[in-house]
Amino acid sequence: MESLDQLHKQLDSLNELRTIVKTMKALSAASINQYEQAVNALAGYYQTVARGLHVVMRDMESAPPPTAHTDKPRRLAAIVLGSDHGLCGRFNEDIASYALDSMNSTTAEPENRLILAVGARVASSLESNGQAIEENFLVPGSAEQITASVQQILLKIDEWREQSGMEHVYLFYNRHSGGSSYQSTGFKLLPIDLRNFHRLKEEHWPSRSLPTFSMNREQLLSRLLHQYLFVSIFRASAESQASEHASRLAAMQSAQRNLDERLGEVTMVFRRARQNAITSELLDVVSGFEALTGIEK
Repeated sequence: MESLDQLHKQLDSLNELRTIVKTMKALSAASINQYEQAVNALAGYYQTVARGLHVVMRDMESAPPPTAHTDKPRRLAAIVLGSDHGLCGRFNEDIASYALDSMNSTTAEPENRLILAVGARVASSLESNGQAIEENFLVPGSAEQITASVQQILLKIDEWREQSGMEHVYLFYNRHSGGSSYQSTGFKLLPIDLRNFHRLKEEHWPSRSLPTFSMNREQLLSRLLHQYLFVSIFRASAESQASEHASRLAAMQSAQRNLDERLGEVTMVFRRARQNAITSELLDVVSGFEALTGIEK
């Protein structure tokens, strides 16, 4: 049986761990809120960009349907968003598995893929499954740092297109679906399916008249498409971050329950051991008193 000192040290360690877990829970809850706000703030901006693209292309011919070759590329690049830190359950394993399954459904062999991993943990998960990583970026530490991260990713996409002639780029991430749950998802970032913006003509326009533009159509289209890519990656990054903290929050809640159970068990053993020690000391005192009384008689 463990001594009182050992049990007391266990209780101290468990209480310290419980304090750390509670702190991490609070940080994760606060982080989820800031990333959700970032996602919500993007909704209006995304809609504005989409409507701008619709206006620019409304006099252009509809984009042709994608060919079989477009659906099943033989070479592709992919951006996989994960985390740099652990204690978030199967967050990285899930998105790595989803990304690999999605890429394996194409005709692009592993050696014909260029992979950018955002997060050391997801990079490790991809490599452990046999997928080489071309480059690994750090995950932005806050919502304010996402912009710089997205700009880095856009520069990498430009490099892929200019130096490797890569036209098919995919984006994979975990989308926050409320509470502590998330859904692994992904979509083709490039080439952009322009038919989506032509479909906006079927929706009700928010004002009485359609806007127009005076600058060069191709130049305006290029800038709007760049903004579309920016907001798409930004939103995915914010969603991924919210999902990471939601997963970590769930892991910390589970850890706190386990710690509370263990604390209860150790506390009970400690109290029992302390009571036994007190009883033993009292018996020693009584025995000594009886021995002394017997001697005096």
